[in-house]
Amino acid sequence: MDCKCRICGEKSGYVFTETLLNKYKVKYYQCPKCEFLQTDEPYWLNEAYEYSINIEDTGLVSRNILLAKRTSIILYFLFNKEAVFLDYAAGYGLFVRLMRDYGFDFYWSDIHTENIMAKGFEYNPDVHKNIDLVTALECFEHFSDPIKEIEKLLTISPNIIFSTETFKKSFPAPGEWDYYGFSHGQHVSLYSQKTLQVIAQKFKLNLYTNGKSYHLLTKKNISNFVFNSLLKVSLFGIPSYIKLKMGSKVLSDYVMMRDKRFL
Repeated sequence: MDCKCRICGEKSGYVFTETLLNKYKVKYYQCPKCEFLQTDEPYWLNEAYEYSINIEDTGLVSRNILLAKRTSIILYFLFNKEAVFLDYAAGYGLFVRLMRDYGFDFYWSDIHTENIMAKGFEYNPDVHKNIDLVTALECFEHFSDPIKEIEKLLTISPNIIFSTETFKKSFPAPGEWDYYGFSHGQHVSLYSQKTLQVIAQKFKLNLYTNGKSYHLLTKKNISNFVFNSLLKVSLFGIPSYIKLKMGSKVLSDYVMMRDKRFL
């Protein structure tokens, strides 16, 4: 009982079966080469995405606040802070709004979810042609075809910041990791740190990671020590300093949206 790995193409072996959405018996397979853990072909996704934002996700706001702090400091010190950025699969637009509040020129894109908090800042590929970096937060685990999705992201920018929980070589037992998301059925692709390294090698990119949930794929050469040091100091007052230096877009965005009403 095996299947083809969706990351490296090797034969993945069956490891366990669990019940998703309280009704579907779904098999999980792990690749011995890249350690990627995948479900059966996810035939249940239409039902799983009755609500595109999982109603169990009570950490959505606090997570986005933390991710905005981390990302603001990475962009400010390691990238062109004056560039244009895109949040892919951006959900309600909370992260985009937070990043614009920090002063970064961020735009929203999501084919499944209504833009509620970043209206007026939708990504237009005909207008926003020079995206310096794409964020893909809490969506890699949703990709039923991760390589195809990453290829799509790389057509937009060679730099991707993404968040997804990773495991060590031995994946957690089914009852010991809430990130499996058995009750909502949306997490169909799960990664170890080695999986991310294989992805980076496949696309000839460098991988920088905190070893847990926050990761960067880029052609840039960056010290992993510097990357992780920046993530640590993001928990202190540096993001507030960045907002002060960048100049929050709260007021300028308000004026722009106000004036649009009368065009």
